[in-house]
Amino acid sequence: MSSPYETDLDKTPANYQPLTPIPFLERAAGVYPDTIAIIHGDRRITYAAFYARARRLASALSQRGITRGDTVSVMLANTPPMLEAHYGVPMSGAVLHALNTRLDARVIAFQLEHAASKVFLVDKEFSAAAAEALALMTSPKPLVIDYVDPEFAVDGVRLGDIEYEDFIAAGEETFAWVMPEDEWQAISLNYTSGTTGNPKGVVYHNRGAYLMGFANVISANMAKHPVYLWTLPMFHCNGWCFPWSVSVQAGTHVCLRWVRADAMYEAIAEHKVTHLCGAPIVMATLLNAPAREKRDFDHTVQFVTAAAPPPEAVLAGMAEAGFNVTHVYGLTETYGPAVVNEWKAQWDELPGGERAAIKARQGVRYPALEGLSVRDPETMAPVPGDGETVGEIMFRGNIVMKGYLKNATASEEAFAGGWFHSGDLGVLHADGYIQIKDRAKDIIISGGENISSIEIEDVLYKHPAVQAAAVVAKPDDKWGETPCAFIELKPGESASADDIIAYCRDNLARFKTPRHVVFTELPKTSTGKIQKFKLRDMVEKV
Repeated sequence: MSSPYETDLDKTPANYQPLTPIPFLERAAGVYPDTIAIIHGDRRITYAAFYARARRLASALSQRGITRGDTVSVMLANTPPMLEAHYGVPMSGAVLHALNTRLDARVIAFQLEHAASKVFLVDKEFSAAAAEALALMTSPKPLVIDYVDPEFAVDGVRLGDIEYEDFIAAGEETFAWVMPEDEWQAISLNYTSGTTGNPKGVVYHNRGAYLMGFANVISANMAKHPVYLWTLPMFHCNGWCFPWSVSVQAGTHVCLRWVRADAMYEAIAEHKVTHLCGAPIVMATLLNAPAREKRDFDHTVQFVTAAAPPPEAVLAGMAEAGFNVTHVYGLTETYGPAVVNEWKAQWDELPGGERAAIKARQGVRYPALEGLSVRDPETMAPVPGDGETVGEIMFRGNIVMKGYLKNATASEEAFAGGWFHSGDLGVLHADGYIQIKDRAKDIIISGGENISSIEIEDVLYKHPAVQAAAVVAKPDDKWGETPCAFIELKPGESASADDIIAYCRDNLARFKTPRHVVFTELPKTSTGKIQKFKLRDMVEKV
């Protein structure tokens, strides 16, 4: 017998709409049309104009035949077009693919081909790598649209026949943009290094982006009209979904083309910045800036940071400088931060050592995450909350990706047992807070960006003098971690550290190039497998 709660109570357009963050901008423009939405150099864009420009972009894309399920790739700095793309691209029904601006041409070409990109919006600053990538492509090339920043002069050349402002000028600001037919539809595509040379395409859905929009507001303690400084690259997990979150509270996006101390301090002081996000390198940049680059400000700035937990001395320095630091943890596959070190007032009274030990934990699940667990990856049994038993950190919920694009095998492995397997090993404390103990995937997190050790090793093995190579993370005060290469040379061959580093620079993006090279006989098992755990012990002495 059916329940009366399931009878004559159907979904209709009146009582059900698919969840998507696009209406955040529509609402902000309707309620606060004259509020400044975007600051970029001397330019000011109101919410009414922001919404109109996003609709023009969607309209212009539609005029070029872009429709539901197509991919629009962008290679942009933290500038107004990047914010407009986060709304205008999904307004056309297409999927936004934001490229890491630090990538080398080979990886850019792979992503454009793998994503079957129909449009490629390129900032002139990144034209050299983009041009080389386009030349490497064997599949049909996308329509190239150039962005020439009117506020900042940069080197580079135009690659296409149309500039961004001319492109959107042809669009209609009253364009009837499309809602997703289903909130499970993809809204964006983000590539992650994973553990292999070729990156994996992580697909976000509209529902997850919508929920993260609100979750960030809660976890970052965003009141009405926050002023958000874009120190976090928007290409990184869609800026942790903050392009959508800020609109929930009709806040102001302060664009930052280059993350430099003087520009950050100036923005904080001049625009009364309330929030910013970033890796430990951003904190180091702020704290280590010379006095001439610093500015005084009389308010507290909320700083959300990921990667390794900040040392107690850094936290103290940030507090003294006027920043309140919140530590989060997540992955590209979880829309960015999915775990937060939710701080409790009573911990402020603890001795420094105990306080630091708690701050070293990654924390508890984000408000939009349904499940966070530490489990034995073989049996899927949860580990006891003793702070000692190591298991794999796993996630479950609506802010976990749809899966990996065109990679069913990897998706099935990631979701084995009904949980997303992070590949990070950790423990569960009695109070429910998790703490990472090791990285099962051998990923190096440098400046907040994931670097695959295997990708670097693949390059090293191609060097004519290298017989064996292994790369592990070396702790770094500035970058959090940097790659350290251990190399065993072929008999009779020779090479210097400078030779190896130069070779890597020719074949990898600069941020992936090892900063340290150690020549040694690599420790191996009886079957010849390199024992990386021994190298991790050795790296502390490098």
